[in-house]
Amino acid sequence: MTRAQLTDEEWEFIKPYLPIGRFGPYPERLRQQFEGVIWRFRTGGQWREIPREFGAWQTVHNRFRQWRDAGVFEALLEGVIAEAARRGEVDLSLVSVDSTTVRAHHDAAGMCLGEGVIAALEKAAEQERARQKGAVGKDTRSKTPETAPKQNNGGTSASGAGSG
Repeated sequence: MTRAQLTDEEWEFIKPYLPIGRFGPYPERLRQQFEGVIWRFRTGGQWREIPREFGAWQTVHNRFRQWRDAGVFEALLEGVIAEAARRGEVDLSLVSVDSTTVRAHHDAAGMCLGEGVIAALEKAAEQERARQKGAVGKDTRSKTPETAPKQNNGGTSASGAGSG
């Protein structure tokens, strides 16, 4: 059995952000389902791999989609930032997320690559980073020579017919 991922204090902070319908019983396993979502993103596993202790993977996935569509995660992030700022524990001038530097493992998209392809991609990425930093000049040895388009003299096409 997987350990609980949230402390009681953390859960009490999160719970008010989760939308609950006005009618019907309070979902008994809401905390476990939320922890299932955390497990999925913490491990990078597939939805179908979620341990049963969090509930049926379909239910956990449906809850995630509902929360995503309702803007729960954005509101929760803003709430966490506001609470940290209230406590004086955050300096937002140092926070920056740039999607060009956020990387996902190739398994995150279900892509399967051979080790040779992965090594070649990693080498190319390293060369690109070095090039962007100006550490490496142009490497003309690895490029294939480009052929210039043939010049047509006198405005005639390749078949010899006039152009006008």
